[in-house]
Amino acid sequence: MTDPHYLTATEMSRLLLSKQVSAVELAEAHLRRIEEVNGRVNAIVTLTPERALDQARRADEALARGEVLGPLHGLPVAHKDLVDTAGVRTTYGSRLFADHVPTEDDLLVRRVRAAGGVMIGKTNTPEFGTGSHTVNEVFGITRNPYDLARSAGGSSGGATAALASGMVPLADGSDMGGSLRNPASFCNVAGLRPTPGRVPSLSRQAAWFTLGVPGPMARTVADLALFMRAISGFDPCSPYAVREGGEVFGASLEMDVTRVRIAYSPDLGGLPVDPETARLTAEAAGTLSEMGARVKLVDLDLSDAEDCFRVQRAWFYALNYGDLSGVGPNVAWNVERGREVTGADLARAERLRTALYHRMNAFFDEHDFLIAPVSQVPPFPADDPYVTEIAGQPMPDYLAWMRSCYWISVLSAPAMSVPCGFTSDGLPVGLQIVGRPWADLDVLRLGLTFERATRRGERRPPL
Repeated sequence: MTDPHYLTATEMSRLLLSKQVSAVELAEAHLRRIEEVNGRVNAIVTLTPERALDQARRADEALARGEVLGPLHGLPVAHKDLVDTAGVRTTYGSRLFADHVPTEDDLLVRRVRAAGGVMIGKTNTPEFGTGSHTVNEVFGITRNPYDLARSAGGSSGGATAALASGMVPLADGSDMGGSLRNPASFCNVAGLRPTPGRVPSLSRQAAWFTLGVPGPMARTVADLALFMRAISGFDPCSPYAVREGGEVFGASLEMDVTRVRIAYSPDLGGLPVDPETARLTAEAAGTLSEMGARVKLVDLDLSDAEDCFRVQRAWFYALNYGDLSGVGPNVAWNVERGREVTGADLARAERLRTALYHRMNAFFDEHDFLIAPVSQVPPFPADDPYVTEIAGQPMPDYLAWMRSCYWISVLSAPAMSVPCGFTSDGLPVGLQIVGRPWADLDVLRLGLTFERATRRGERRPPL
């Protein structure tokens, strides 16, 4: 195979297991692709070719013995530069850790390796994943493969740019305020923010914090499900880890959308939305309706999520990064906001979030899914630090333009971004699909149905 890098991970797996291609051949093909395009995109910031080829050889040898290591057997995978990789530089996007080499692997990394994944390298992220634009003082800007003058989003922008460019078929991301969904939307790939606890992670300082979750990223929904088979499942490192194992994601993804109840909210309760983003989201609602789904325009007000998210995020930043000196301006701003949080603020945020949870439980008694914009804007200029205005409305700070993502984060519900279409300038836009808590598999099923109907994710960047 001379050009396998745009095959799906699912197809690569089929070819590997049938011995029509070797893991070494796949690793070499992706390393060539990285050499060809990464200099322009800056998605993979630490490359591990020797490790990749060694793991690939081991995968081929195992298969020759009749052993399949797991669902990711022989597949190239990139890890976000926020997750620890033993013996491989992990900077967290911060100049304070520019030369940091962990001695232990993150749980997610261990699971990928146990499932047979082949680590290609680490993907770029803003400092400590702070913000939806991937730029830092260590590695610089990650650029959008569909337009190199545009942002790839963030904080998992390195992951999505690598996927869109054909550098890897699978990459992990993380999502607190949209850090997985926003770059997926910007780069025309798929990403799932799982129900908190579905993909457990270890935190030694904020083990009960549920706003931030790890999750899978890929070019197709079926590949997300494949990845979830490897990385989801119970582990006692998290006090709220879901007991259900990853094998559930090996179930059929087929869905008959006839009579499926879908709530469509164009603005989540009054958020400004770029006109082209609004048009494409409305077209997506129309597509699902034409397929037989019962799509209903709803007047949904999620504005209480604003206070919940900002208070709890600020508290988290002060807890996690308050003792560090020399952090960048975005992290410093968040830490300062966290130091201003009072007990009364936390109590108010918890009351609001609890009420919102119960209100959305009732909402999901009447609707099976919610669809809405992922990001309120298409990819913005890469040299801008953040979006300052949407549809004529100024944004008060660097967080405000991400509300369509972070309001959903507060719900503790699974949410994904699936390719939705392109603006007149050829910039990608994603559709956000939200399900009731723990209905991750159903969210993937609806995403696959939409993906097949539109085939927007098959459009490749001009690289």
